[in-house]
Amino acid sequence: MGVGVHLASENFAALLVEERDDRVVVLLNRPEVKNAIDQQMVDELHTVCAALEQNPKVLIIAGVDGVFASGADIAQLRERRRDDALQGINSTIFVRIAKLPMPVIAALDGYCLGGGAELAYAADFRIGTPNVRIGNPETGLGILAAAGASWRLKELVGEPLAKQILLAGLVLGADEARAANLITEIHDPADLLDAAHSLANRIGRQDPLAVRITKSVFHAPAEAHPLIDQLAQGILFESQAKFDRMQAFLDRNAAKKANAASTIPADGK
Repeated sequence: MGVGVHLASENFAALLVEERDDRVVVLLNRPEVKNAIDQQMVDELHTVCAALEQNPKVLIIAGVDGVFASGADIAQLRERRRDDALQGINSTIFVRIAKLPMPVIAALDGYCLGGGAELAYAADFRIGTPNVRIGNPETGLGILAAAGASWRLKELVGEPLAKQILLAGLVLGADEARAANLITEIHDPADLLDAAHSLANRIGRQDPLAVRITKSVFHAPAEAHPLIDQLAQGILFESQAKFDRMQAFLDRNAAKKANAASTIPADGK
């Protein structure tokens, strides 16, 4: 067995990381370049993923100083060549984030462009502030959005709008992004992380194993259904949480009926 990753013992520089019992909060922390994603940030995100693969928890990702991420670090990107592209430096970490066992929440503020947008697309939930500007200007820089947007975005917003963003450089504001369901909630910047935690709390009230298996089944290819659903349900039907939660539901209903019956006068009037 491999050595476990303990986030508290890691020395992060490009990230601020807070680990709680049921979630991990990651803040992208390169304010001097508007949280542009560089190799060090990618490496540190891999460390976070390794920990969450070993000990599944909800992940909240946000940025410092009113910016989610302005994109990939252009100074590094300018020097990358064919072999770097074939390594899939950013796409590999975004796929890993998308495949984390528990849900990922992206809390967006300010610029969410290029690689920053692709990181957000990899999340299960996206919420934002009125200041959000989200899009993929890569073609204006002579490249394509190769870290997930070219295939993930059309699943999120549909092909016509995805082409406007990818081929014509359209950048969406918060209201436009919400209308397209690219983000689902808009909050004041001061309330953004609280809203992300509120969503994490809702997830936390569900059975963790049921959440993990539902996420896996949701992302399974079409040809895997309905067999994968049946197999997954078979696992959950045998879990102790299923029996405990269903018994608690039945007990609550029985108590409500008993209380209602006790309030009815004996003469029925």
